[in-house]
Amino acid sequence: MKALIITDGTESIQSIALLIKESLAGVKSKGKITTGICTAQNLKGNEILPADIFFLGCEEPSPSSFTLLEEILSHINLAPRKCGVFSVKAKTNKYLLSILKDSEADTKEPFLAENGNLKKSDIKKWLKQITG
Repeated sequence: MKALIITDGTESIQSIALLIKESLAGVKSKGKITTGICTAQNLKGNEILPADIFFLGCEEPSPSSFTLLEEILSHINLAPRKCGVFSVKAKTNKYLLSILKDSEADTKEPFLAENGNLKKSDIKKWLKQITG
């Protein structure tokens, strides 16, 4: 199983992405999960296609680095894939869910790490909802 985490590259979001990657390694699912992390700025576009599950995270709504990602998500059908969104701000999670709408990716409740409040146990609980 392949997972991809796409971020805006900010320090707070990268730290959440690393915890997600670490926590996915321990998830009991259909075989081992191989997880990659990339910034939206370095996204070529085809990395998302082989991913069985993917995650999007950014600090602020509509970062300039997400322009290509927004375009891709508006033209691709990801209906069978699960997607988790995460941020440090609720309004950013709303933005992330909105850019996923056209892709029809299977989204669950977003992860919110307000005020830098980040516990590995919370990440694991959230991941169980997404990975099933």
